[in-house]
Amino acid sequence: MGAGAQGNSTEKDPSQWVTGDEPMTGAQKSYLDTLAREAGETLPADLTKAEASEHIDRLQGRTGRGRNS
Repeated sequence: MGAGAQGNSTEKDPSQWVTGDEPMTGAQKSYLDTLAREAGETLPADLTKAEASEHIDRLQGRTGRGRNS
């Protein structure tokens, strides 16, 4: 659990977050809307924080956004 090879900023898996079942934040929704549009996807508007985080990670891989390598 020390230095991660991938450089993730999150230490816990989103499914283990205490607040993961709360509605996604405004910042998550805005960024996710941008990523989904670029990837040609439509996502539900009622995602939880954990679900939004997982979609953000997945869509960053598809779009190349958010990668600091």
